Amino acid sequence: MATRAYWSGRIRLALVSIPVDIVPATKTASRISFNQIHEPSGKRIRYEKVVPGIGPVDPSEIVKGYEVEKGKYVLLSDEEIADVKLEAKKSIDLVQFVDQGAIDPIYLEKPYYMIPSEDDEDAEEAYIVLRDALRKTKKIGLGQVVVRGEGSIIAIQPYGKGLLMETLRYADEVKKPETVFEGITSRSVDKDLVELAEELIEKKAGAFHPEKFKDAYTVALRELIDAKLHKRAPREIEETPPASNVINLMDALKRSVGQKTGGKADATEGRKPASRAASKSKARAKPARKGGRRRAA
Repeated sequence: MATRAYWSGRIRLALVSIPVDIVPATKTASRISFNQIHEPSGKRIRYEKVVPGIGPVDPSEIVKGYEVEKGKYVLLSDEEIADVKLEAKKSIDLVQFVDQGAIDPIYLEKPYYMIPSEDDEDAEEAYIVLRDALRKTKKIGLGQVVVRGEGSIIAIQPYGKGLLMETLRYADEVKKPETVFEGITSRSVDKDLVELAEELIEKKAGAFHPEKFKDAYTVALRELIDAKLHKRAPREIEETPPASNVINLMDALKRSVGQKTGGKADATEGRKPASRAASKSKARAKPARKGGRRRAA
């Protein structure tokens, strides 16, 4: 297997046991990270662990502490923490099934691919049975997994030819939306404005193609690094130019609603010149601009 397994074990559904491997569905290799370097020497900066008023300390004197109030800690040894860690299990019991789409996206944490174990020749058949049963019932299987002593809720669902497993956040890890949105009023807005916004959304509607979205910043950074490595000037990275006619959304919608209903958005909106001749005479009356366009070299 090209990718190291995040977890290996069995999925259990009643008396059915399916050997599987779980591998990360995402990769971080494309992200660029930096180290801090001492420029005169070119060497990487290291950090010493110090205690204010005492100075550098020996690593053997360091323990973990949980702050219960400002400046007051409960100290815990590695052994005490290890005793609390959950015993790693080599099985995931599917304890509940919910409808597809029943899990609020805010609970989704990290995706993994679940594949049949290569070490068991019967694994693939049982794996396919579970995949097809989930697909036909349009359900997602829920269970829990323990990795490195910590437990996670997991959700399993069909994904292409295989199964996708996602770790979920616990309920107490998610902020209540009402505590964040409490300052937003529940006033009603003009129905015509909403309908016009719907039209704008429909014009931009389409299928999701993630490959169309490029990380221009990372591409530019890689080009800069490569240019400095090979002692050359960096090439310019093309970016989608920002719209030059950006205006206030509500002003635009209100003007559009005024045109749609035959009304006026404000006192000056919708006025037209009396005639083409009048427009031309006004244009001639304007003083000439100073400077003008700059000629290309």
